[in-house]
Amino acid sequence: MCDELSRTSELTNDNNESPQQHMSPHLINLARRLITTTTMASPSFQTKIAKVDPTKIFFPENSHIDGTLPIITDPITESALLEAAQIIRDTDQTVAFPTETVYGLGGSALNDQSVINIYKAKNRPSDNPLITHVSSINQLNRKIFKSHKTDSSLQNIPIIYHKLIKTLWPGPLTILLPTENTRGTLSVKTTNSQPTFAVRIPSNVIARALIALSDTPIAAPSANTSTKPSPTLASHVFHDLKGKIPLILDGGPCNVGVESTVLDGLSRPPMLLRPGGLTLEHILELGGQDWIDCKVENKQNVKQGETVRTPGMKYKHYSPDAKVILLIPPPDSNQRPTVKSYLHELNEIVGQEKGKKIAILTGPILNREEKLFPNNTDIIVKHLGDEGNEIQANLFAMLREADEIDNVDVMIVEGSSEDGEGLAIMNRLKKASAGNYVYVT
Repeated sequence: MCDELSRTSELTNDNNESPQQHMSPHLINLARRLITTTTMASPSFQTKIAKVDPTKIFFPENSHIDGTLPIITDPITESALLEAAQIIRDTDQTVAFPTETVYGLGGSALNDQSVINIYKAKNRPSDNPLITHVSSINQLNRKIFKSHKTDSSLQNIPIIYHKLIKTLWPGPLTILLPTENTRGTLSVKTTNSQPTFAVRIPSNVIARALIALSDTPIAAPSANTSTKPSPTLASHVFHDLKGKIPLILDGGPCNVGVESTVLDGLSRPPMLLRPGGLTLEHILELGGQDWIDCKVENKQNVKQGETVRTPGMKYKHYSPDAKVILLIPPPDSNQRPTVKSYLHELNEIVGQEKGKKIAILTGPILNREEKLFPNNTDIIVKHLGDEGNEIQANLFAMLREADEIDNVDVMIVEGSSEDGEGLAIMNRLKKASAGNYVYVT
């Protein structure tokens, strides 16, 4: 097949000869896909980890609107941020950095090659749109919309979003905007040539400072190998991307722990496309009358070839190497299962997975019930938390810990109801478990 690939590559670059003369259309398409895959290898780097101190970065009030630069009082932090900003602004390469949600892998959203290098480092297909991160509405207007009007800072943002972003930006809220006035600025690789693009202002001061100092909108998916759990520590990024990127900014753990909430206010009714760091209840409460009929996108998977408007909807996601089995409670919170019901299912699963190393990730129901778990020396118990925000913050880190440090074969995870933070938690766990559900009654 390698010889055939080489031959196909030569043929597709020969202006005088059609490859169809030599190969069937099916083989041509297969070879082209394989060529794309084999050329996705990232260049090799001595990946550097630079410590940055978020407590030494200060943004003036309203800087997320007018674009005022931050004040940085620590020379080491400032030096690391300036180095990262130079990479983003002046090269085609990428930088990993913390946000309040997860660590992001960033490159210029305006530069085709930078975005291609993001896909290469992640080993991710390039047919998925990326979220663009800006430091201020001023930067959004100047760098993406090329607008210099000063009469209204929200002039390029549909009114349906105004109440939300006035309250929730900076923060884990991503909105879809039309691309019609962004031609010549945003890379089509960032948008996947779609009529909308996704954008947010992160609240993490390291992320905002990097974007502001580079004065470059940054396209940034999670900084992990494609399909793996998202990283919430710099060490997670290093585990996945060592040698594939030049620099990781280490700002400590991410406090939210799951990706941003993505909203589409351009459709009718408006849609919550991806649950995340802001709950549906938050959106309904703060969005006003325009969002009262907001619908939740309920697709767990999309069909091959289907276009998606936001990351996280396509392909395998958030999956450890270990098998994940998700214990799902009834949708009606009034039918909350008993500890006895959960223990019955645990015993059944442990019996089926006999001889394997197992991690049990508990939530509020199974917490403190370890003494009642199956008596097996190959069982590790980890507690995700009792409250939704705690579980959310710990989820990806514990999936990685059980997988990469404890090297378990199977994880059994206590699921939650899908209200509040539970909507995002169960979205991630359902993808991580790839349909391995056990319904607890």
